[in-house]
Amino acid sequence: MLDGLVSIFNYPSQTAKSRIETIAKRDLAYHKKDFQKVVDILDDVRRDGDTALIKYTNQYDSPKLDSESIKVTDKEIEDAQKKMSKSFISSLKRAVNQIEAFHKKQLNKSWICTEKPGVLLGQIVNPVNAVGVYVPGGKGGSTPLISSVLMGSIPAKTAGVQQISMVTPPMENGFVNPHLLVAAKMVGVDTIYKIGGAWAIGALAYGTKTVGNVDVIVGPGNIFVTLAKKIVAGTVGIDLIAGPSEILVIADANAKPEFIAADLLSQAEHDTMASAILITTSEKIAKDVLTSVEKQISKLARQEIARKSLESYGMILVVPTLSCAFDIANKLAPEHLELHIKNPFEHIGYIKNAGAIFLGDYTPEAMGDYIAGPNHVLPTSGTARFASALSVDNFIKKTTLIHYSANAFVKEATDVINMAEIEGLDGHANSVKVRISFENKQ
Repeated sequence: MLDGLVSIFNYPSQTAKSRIETIAKRDLAYHKKDFQKVVDILDDVRRDGDTALIKYTNQYDSPKLDSESIKVTDKEIEDAQKKMSKSFISSLKRAVNQIEAFHKKQLNKSWICTEKPGVLLGQIVNPVNAVGVYVPGGKGGSTPLISSVLMGSIPAKTAGVQQISMVTPPMENGFVNPHLLVAAKMVGVDTIYKIGGAWAIGALAYGTKTVGNVDVIVGPGNIFVTLAKKIVAGTVGIDLIAGPSEILVIADANAKPEFIAADLLSQAEHDTMASAILITTSEKIAKDVLTSVEKQISKLARQEIARKSLESYGMILVVPTLSCAFDIANKLAPEHLELHIKNPFEHIGYIKNAGAIFLGDYTPEAMGDYIAGPNHVLPTSGTARFASALSVDNFIKKTTLIHYSANAFVKEATDVINMAEIEGLDGHANSVKVRISFENKQ
């Protein structure tokens, strides 16, 4: 047993319900001083532009970077391409092709209908003009989040966005991890800037001499990046306010414990606020998964993070029926939901709230993170009750079309006048009445 690391609860019980409540209440944790710090950074960027960007970049990332070096050059990209292995390029191409194929199926078309005589209604679909993709650089650039380049840029490109800018913190030497540059080049990113943190979000939202402002900002980041996105939302569009990562696995007696343990740990290693939950109808599976977690966690480079995550927000829940498991899952509305059960496809209809569903023993959440095709930017902290994965829809605008002929207008004019007068909006009513008067004179 992993005493104190992750506990097995029987449901229903008060202790189980309390644990579920603790996990469900996880949220974007920050202090007022963090919020104020981000506000101050954004104000600096809005006021001082590139000067503020260099000040913060020198302080936190690259001490010698200057304003002339903020933008990545073509030569830097060419040099990066020379460093890539054939195996990496092959894997990258597969991921790009499959992510593109999936997102192309999401494309919306403009439409017009003329069902009523004299009335034309419709919708025009247009992409936004410019998008900013935020890509974390990892520890000093040593662990670049390549998948963030793909998941942010590909749906934007697919939607028809003309200008895609990428921001990412530089390494201490003033360069960007070459894997990020190659990935950005492959998916059609137009401009790459060596800036990260809240100041990068400010630059994309407000624009500076070097960095052009955008219409939509997407991509994950630390608490300061997330707060910056929260603050500039409304000035620009954003993907979502992402909370800690989470996984919920539903398993029956047919499941493979070592698979489940590995998948729980794959999320627990993200950060100490991550949540990893197993709900199973089998007490044996619960115990076997616990044993397997103990064996596997010691092999992780990020085991201390995973341990803290499991201690704080991990749980194994034994329930009487699969129906009960689905009820709990729908209440938690997890970011990632894995079904390790016999005939998982027969149970899809029971799931109402989840960011993404992974079906069967050989579909770990990692497949969705990197290569399957669907977007890995998913709603967290229960927001899957009303929110969806990042998609082409995040990068388009829908404009409605309305046309009435004179005859069609007259048929419905009285109804509009009645409703406008009830609302006390005489001007609205009058805009209809003057046209009726004009028609009556004809």
